[in-house]
Amino acid sequence: MINYKKQIEELCLLHTGLSEQDIARILELAESFQQSEVQDDVFIDVLSSVSDEAIVVYHRRPRGQQSLYQGSVTGERALRENEPGVLRTLETGIMTQGLIANTQENHLVRQTVYPIKNETGVIAVVIYEKNVSDNIQAHFNVMGTECEDNEMSSMLTAMLRFKDSIINQLEDAVLVFDRYGFLKLKNKQADVYYKKLGYLEDIEGLHYDNLSLDQTTFSDVIKQHTLPCYPSTTDVKAADRYYQVKRLFMEEEDLSVGVILHDVSEIKQKEAEIVSKSVAIREIHHRVKNNLQTVASLLRIQARKCESPEAKKSLNDSVSRVLAIAATHELLSTEIDAQVDLMDVIRLIAANIGRCFVHDSVHVDIDATESICLDSDRTVAIALIVSELIHNSYEHAFGDHTKGKITVTATLKDGLVTVVVKDNGEGFSVEEASQKSLGLSIVRSYVKDKLMGKLSFVSNQDGTTVTFTFKK
Repeated sequence: MINYKKQIEELCLLHTGLSEQDIARILELAESFQQSEVQDDVFIDVLSSVSDEAIVVYHRRPRGQQSLYQGSVTGERALRENEPGVLRTLETGIMTQGLIANTQENHLVRQTVYPIKNETGVIAVVIYEKNVSDNIQAHFNVMGTECEDNEMSSMLTAMLRFKDSIINQLEDAVLVFDRYGFLKLKNKQADVYYKKLGYLEDIEGLHYDNLSLDQTTFSDVIKQHTLPCYPSTTDVKAADRYYQVKRLFMEEEDLSVGVILHDVSEIKQKEAEIVSKSVAIREIHHRVKNNLQTVASLLRIQARKCESPEAKKSLNDSVSRVLAIAATHELLSTEIDAQVDLMDVIRLIAANIGRCFVHDSVHVDIDATESICLDSDRTVAIALIVSELIHNSYEHAFGDHTKGKITVTATLKDGLVTVVVKDNGEGFSVEEASQKSLGLSIVRSYVKDKLMGKLSFVSNQDGTTVTFTFKK
């Protein structure tokens, strides 16, 4: 005889990520069934962690009567299209009563499915199966005795006429439950939805608790009727599709709760695609940043080995420019969208340049009245502009002065962004510097061509102020 405990443990480890404590709980439950006298086929199923199906890990045949099964189904799969109640209870944690299922041996049965839970959710389900002729649904309170036949007939006639003319044209599933929780009205789309979910029989007449997709029971819904914020809307996932579930309460004499199911799978798939692309883009920015930093390191090595002061200066200038671009990509690699806070980039640039010059006596002050987020292309351009200006201040503004200050401010007003880079150094001749300075040529070109903005220089014995403005 096969050791059922070993089989349960092996199947759980193979198909699920259940903990040792969860598996031990299932083993205890199976052992209790071994000692019981239940007259049904009893199963324990677990949810596969890699596919949309359940796995049978335990089967106990009925005592004293013939089983519905010829052979063992332990280790077999329970598919949603054959056993919707099993998958539904595994996903929602709500008991399922009386749903028809198609067994692994192609027999129709009615299943009662109970969840087995730990502190965080459902770990398995217990399934009792009876021949399809047994009406488990009799466990529910049967309505009809509480309502006069003629009143019910006239109400249903009116509702069905309305349903045929309008409700069946809707793309959403509409379900209407009576005050006992049984489904009394539905549209054609409801049949389509629940067939996709694996329901094998006509759902009309089934109880709310057998049809709920959002972990609510009928008693829960009725209790919440008095709470604010109703009707309520929730999102659920079932059979690899996403549904928006909306509940509302009805004023009809014998109709109590309406449920509208809206399939939002395409929207969710698009959102997932956007997230996936966003992650890929951030990874690209991260790798670009790493590559640029590698280039900067190679340039530094070359500069240290270079004997020509002029060549050394050119290489160090190139290091600053490469790091300015890398700073933008570093921030983009951490952002969900393609927008970057301008001042975050400027702070990184200032820190990088400060490490290059190691001027303890020069202080850089970065200030912005508000967060200014821009697209990556313009942020890279601004990064290069500000890098050139700060670099020039470090290199030329202070001479032998023991102290110096560089201030960078950014403001946003009436849709225009204004960036000011100011130092309190010696100043310089703007006309002469513009003719021979590569850095100032880069600044002029980028402000004009990349930002479509305007640029101004003011430089005298009190220092230098460079201002550029562009449209956000």
